[in-house]
Amino acid sequence: ATQTPIYYIAGAPFFLSVKNRDEMEQKKKRGFWRWLIASVMLRLILIYLPKTFNLASRPEVSTPLVSLRRLAEGYWLKQSSISPYAGSMYHGSPLLLSLLGPLTVKRIEGQPSHLLCSLVFVIADIISALLIRATGHTLQMAYRQSLNSLDIVDLLKSSDLLSSGDIAALVYLWNPFTIAACVGLSTSPVENLVVILALHGACKGLVPLAAFGWVMSTHLSLYPAILIIPVILLLGYGPDTPPRKLFLQKGYGKNGDNHSSDNCGQQETNQSKSEVTFSWRPVVHFLFWSSLWSAYVLVLCSISVKPHGSLWEMFQRTYGFILTMEDMSPNIGVLWYFFAEVFDFFRSFFMIVFHLNILFMILPLAIRLKHRPCFLAFIYIAISSMLKSYPSVSCLLFSSALHFYTLT
Repeated sequence: ATQTPIYYIAGAPFFLSVKNRDEMEQKKKRGFWRWLIASVMLRLILIYLPKTFNLASRPEVSTPLVSLRRLAEGYWLKQSSISPYAGSMYHGSPLLLSLLGPLTVKRIEGQPSHLLCSLVFVIADIISALLIRATGHTLQMAYRQSLNSLDIVDLLKSSDLLSSGDIAALVYLWNPFTIAACVGLSTSPVENLVVILALHGACKGLVPLAAFGWVMSTHLSLYPAILIIPVILLLGYGPDTPPRKLFLQKGYGKNGDNHSSDNCGQQETNQSKSEVTFSWRPVVHFLFWSSLWSAYVLVLCSISVKPHGSLWEMFQRTYGFILTMEDMSPNIGVLWYFFAEVFDFFRSFFMIVFHLNILFMILPLAIRLKHRPCFLAFIYIAISSMLKSYPSVSCLLFSSALHFYTLT
């Protein structure tokens, strides 16, 4: 059988036959699926435990924006021909209310009352993990192409043992925070799913899918709106684009100190062929699909709230609630701790300052990390998780899982 060097030990190549390499890959795949099934079984066991350690009432897991209990209250108001935003309980999307609301009132005899909603969250976690895995594999392939363009072969061969996508997916599935958010009656798994959907679509070049994920994630929690920059960079440059200075260093390293005009001309020609230019075509398509999906979501929201309210009320009770932080229920965020101490006279000023902090970091980080858009998305999510109004543990787990597959 043909032998190919798989990795290097003390500078010497280690060879495996094609058959052995295929067996190793199959073993890795079987191992991944075993761990995935085990994580699903663990979630189902915790769902059937009585009260599940009372996680639904913990402020670390359940916030005013992601609490399923508040969603059930909003659905009850809607069923009573009252606006779901009439009280001070529900502040989420009317589409999420229409999707999960009926499941909160359906009961299966002899089963936990929240079983159907919990199963939806388990399925959302599984799909998110699979999307993370596929995105990690895409990033690893892009990284290999980048190494090839820079003529870095040894590192390329030594990276075959580690699948960053599998590790990131398992980190997401087995993170205690992920499990707590899934079984703690929180809608965070659905929000994480649409964010991952946007990044996966952008990495794969699936423009309609990326636009749908970005529009829905922005609609559900507002803060993912800043991910439009990483998504555009992913569509324009690709998942991984080496910086221009690396191509310059590559050219100078090959030519040494020979600065003849022929060599310089040849170096510029090779550099222009190797460099990846920004493509505007998928970006224009993304903006078109984003506008289309946004209009579609607004129409559905208008239909959903029309019998008992208006779109303006929805904006006030969802996005206005997020930006003004009307509910001072305890949570793990910096804003709650700060505004619990600050005088009301300064509240509006510091609220503007905290939210502008997120916006001020967008442009400098985009300029510095434009060649690694997925890592840029991780930074944006981490920053917004720290400075958002109502963070939960699901924000921490999502950024940690994203961190694994951005560091391919």
